[in-house]
Order: sequence, then C-alpha cells, then structure tokens
Amino acid sequence: MNNKVIKVSNFIDGQWDDYNENTITNVNPATLEHVSTVNIAAEADVQRAVESSKIAFKEWSSFPPPKRGEILYKIAEELKKRKQELSELMTLEMGKVITESEGEVQEAIDMAYYMGGEGRRLTGEVVPSELPNKMAMAVREPLGVIGAISAFNFPIAVPSWKIFPSLIIGNTVVWKPSPNTSATAAAFVKCMVDAGLPKGVINLIVGGDGDVGHTLVTHPDISLVSFTGSTHIGQKVYQSCASNHKQVSLELGGKNGIIVLEDADLPLAARAIAWGAFGTTGQRCTSTSRVIVQKSVLEELTPLLLKEVSLLKIGNGIDHEVNVGPLINSEAIKRVEDYVALAKKEGIEIHCGGNKIGEEGYFFEPTVIGPVSPSSKYATEEIFGPILSIISVDTFEEAIEVNNSVDYGLSSAIFTRDLSKAMKAVRRVDTGIVYINHSTSGAEIQMPFGGTKNTGNGKREAGQAALDTFCEWKTIYIDYSGDLQRAQIDVDFS
Repeated sequence: MNNKVIKVSNFIDGQWDDYNENTITNVNPATLEHVSTVNIAAEADVQRAVESSKIAFKEWSSFPPPKRGEILYKIAEELKKRKQELSELMTLEMGKVITESEGEVQEAIDMAYYMGGEGRRLTGEVVPSELPNKMAMAVREPLGVIGAISAFNFPIAVPSWKIFPSLIIGNTVVWKPSPNTSATAAAFVKCMVDAGLPKGVINLIVGGDGDVGHTLVTHPDISLVSFTGSTHIGQKVYQSCASNHKQVSLELGGKNGIIVLEDADLPLAARAIAWGAFGTTGQRCTSTSRVIVQKSVLEELTPLLLKEVSLLKIGNGIDHEVNVGPLINSEAIKRVEDYVALAKKEGIEIHCGGNKIGEEGYFFEPTVIGPVSPSSKYATEEIFGPILSIISVDTFEEAIEVNNSVDYGLSSAIFTRDLSKAMKAVRRVDTGIVYINHSTSGAEIQMPFGGTKNTGNGKREAGQAALDTFCEWKTIYIDYSGDLQRAQIDVDFS
C-alpha cells in the first residue's frame, strides 16, 4: 500500500458524508506515521443512520432469503478480490501482523459464504400438534435495525459475525466501529456496497465519542445492540438496554487459562502457549494470559516456553517474518508497564521481557512472569497485552478450580494425554469455549462464539447460534379441523 493519508467519513443512506475538518488522527502503531484522519460523528448522524436503516428494512426484509444470500456471496467474492488490500490496511492501522490480518479477512470471507448459504435454509421447526388436524410450526423473523459496536482488535472478522447473520435474517445494520480502525471499517463497508447491498441496509458511524455510542444504544428504533468491547462499557450497555426493554448481545473480556498436566506433550504445549499469549500482541479476548501447570513439570515446561518466546520476532507487522507487532496506542503501553512495575515491586520473577522497545512505535516485549498467586491481579484482571502469568498447582482438581476462579469465562485449554481427564475438563471448566491440546485461540466461523460469567450475557455470535441472536421466533398454529380445539384440554382420545 502507499503512504497516502486516508480520509474517512460516515456512510449514511448510501452516501459517504462530505469530509470536514472536525477529525481525529490515527497513526500506524508500528511507525507512528499518519495513516488516517477520521471525521468525528455527531448524535445527529446516528439519527440519520437509524432512520435510513429503518426505511431500508421494509424492503430488505421482504427480499426472499435466497436473494439476500446471493448478495452475501457477492460480498464474499469482493472480499476475496481485495483481501491483500484490506489486510495491509488493517496492519497499517492497528498493527496486527500481516499473516494474522490475512487470516482475519479470510474469516470474514468464510462468514459471508456461510451465512449466504443460510439464505436457502434458515431452518425453523415443524412439530406434531397434540390435536388432530392441526399444524404447529415456528419460523425466524428479523428484528429490525441492529446496532453493532465493535472493538479495534478484530476490525473485520468480529463485525462480520454481527453484520452477515443480521443481513441474512433480513435485518438492517448501523455499525459503529472503534475509531482506531475506522479506515478498515470504511473499506469493509465499501466491499459490501460494491457487491450490491442496497441503500440503507448498512450504515457506518465513524469517530464518534461516548455520547454517540449512547445515542445508538438508547435509540428507540434499534431493536438489538450487539457489543464487543470492555466489560466496564458492556455493563453500561446492558443496563441501558434493559431499561429500554431492548435486546442485547455482549462479548466482553476474558482471562483465559491453559492447563498443563504432568502427562502433557510439553513442547507442543509451549508452542501453543506462546502463540496464544503473544499472537495479536496479547490483544485478543481469547489471548492466553494464565498458564496453570502442575508443579511436577513446571521446571521442565518453563525453559521450553521461554525458548519459544525467544524465537518470536518483534517488529512492523507488514513484514511477513514478524510474529509480534505493536500495541494499539500509548495507553496500552502504559497499562502493561504498570502491571510489570507492580510485579517487580512485589518480587515476582520476570522470566523474560517486561520492557517497552524503542521510541518509535508502541512495541513491548513478550513478558512471562511467575509463579503468581491465583488471586493476584496478574491472574484475575484482563491485561489485554503481552503479559503471561504462570500459576503452579499440585493436582488436576486444583487446576480446574484455579481455571474457574476468575470472573471471566470465554476460553480455556488443557494439555493432557489422559482422555479421562480431558473429558472431565470439558464438562467442568466454566468457559464458553474449551480446547484440548490446543491454544485458547482458534475459533471457527461455523461454531458458536461467546462466554460465560462476565464475558457475556449468554448470546452467541458465529455459527447457527448467531441466527438465534439476530432473529425473533414466530410460532404459528394452523387448525384445519373445522372445530374449536383447545390445547391441553381436548386431548382425551380414548
């Protein structure tokens, strides 16, 4: 890509707003070079966007689902054509290494194809009635206008989990991405529009502050809010939606653990831990932030892990040889520095890392600390950066207890060759996603994604479960008996 500064504005009612000088500036977190200037949206822009989506809903929801699916197939093809362009833009704007950016765009392509195929299914239910000459069935209905709010760390994949299921059901969408990745969001929307998505079906609000988000969440014509972000803001969204009797889907924080038992394949575990902890520079909700290891193999696992970490190449993510890119901004650097400083003050061993790298770019060394107490800040708080904490346990039972002791419940993993313990862990760990002999990251689009406890509110995005999140069920009874039949009353046929 060239180094031309990208100018980004709202996309409302099928038109890009005129660019103005009321902007924020985004820089490449690897070089601090100016990448984009983004218009600051106002509450009035939200009002216009919702009104546009509300009008478009009438026609879009009446499209036959197979025809909606065909448009999603065209979006997939458009994303395929622009995969490299989108990947490079993502890396320039938020720092993710290029191979991960390419994988993320592929995830959106896969989601578009997957949900496009649902246009010829969208299965409901037909079940036997308890009365003769009566049919009982249920069908999916669209909710209306969906408000989607997404974070910076997955600027295309996560929005695709929200937007594509919404569209195939027949909803329209107002999307507010993170201001940090507004240029990537705009390029994603352009793919949808160029593929033939009708006017008003997708509206984009960029660069807005908390008041803009509040206006979107509380707007009376938004039927459901799908929010991915911090637990603190998510709780406010939840409360606001509850007071307005509005549906909400939340995907919030994580404090994911990998359990390593004494019979584990330790070299494999070490590779998986390093990938889980330091991929996306630890800025994933599924990042591995705790290693819960049995004491009997702690001394053997630790050097294997440190060797894997030492092999990670840190640098500008546009280089295909780089494994770890920068953090998103200076605030993220300050946050991880504070955790390291506290660990040093408390006398916790810093096995590797712990330092900011250079003056240009927001780079921080992959950091491994511990052993730490299971109740410490390092073991319970979401750091959202490249800090991995080691926790030592005696038994399998203690490992499960420690894994479940945090307030979050997104993803967990266990390394063991013992099938019995693996299956017991699957049943007993309190997370929405469980991996056996794999890292805590690696979700696939055809499976439900989401977590328990403070990670979410029970909704799921991706897979068939996403259809339930973004639809309303309508139950239909057809009585062709020619008589008044009363369920639960007129059921004696003896």
